[in-house]
Amino acid sequence: MTLLRITAPTVEPVTTAEAKLHLRVTHSTDDDLIDALIAAAREQCEHLTGRALVTQTWERVLDAFPAVEIELGRPPVIAITSVTYTDAAGDSQILDSADYSLDNVTEPGYLLPAEGVIWPTTLDTANAVRVRFTCGYGATADSVPAALRAWIKLRLATLYKHREEIVAGISVADLPNGYTDRLIDRYRLWS
Repeated sequence: MTLLRITAPTVEPVTTAEAKLHLRVTHSTDDDLIDALIAAAREQCEHLTGRALVTQTWERVLDAFPAVEIELGRPPVIAITSVTYTDAAGDSQILDSADYSLDNVTEPGYLLPAEGVIWPTTLDTANAVRVRFTCGYGATADSVPAALRAWIKLRLATLYKHREEIVAGISVADLPNGYTDRLIDRYRLWS
């Protein structure tokens, strides 16, 4: 089971202006760097939580249809875009949307056959089934939960201040009780 990102988000969960305010930066010299660090912090947050923060498109790829449901991943799942498969004759087919339903209440999101429908038979080959879906909290930065946005700002500040892998000659300490990472704990997918 492979999960591929098809379309990256078009906006970040923290704007450049919000980041500069958090960093107390008043000049525009570092804007490109700050934008790159925002993207890096978002990607790390998505990796740690297993979620998509801002609307994006992903594809779940399987070798065959399973017995019942298909776990999608990258919650919150917004909608199914398409379900394609290679039939037993080797031809590419698009599954009719009336033949499946989306459970986007249960995380990480599942594709289920419609009542009374059995998944079609596929060719015995790799990557025979592809489920394309959109996911994320929404298309704007404001749609992302505040705790996730706060975590991104904290990570961004660390990346901005400490630009080298090794820092010599200064004392560095984490916030107590793992404060930073506890911001995202309730959003993590635990398995």
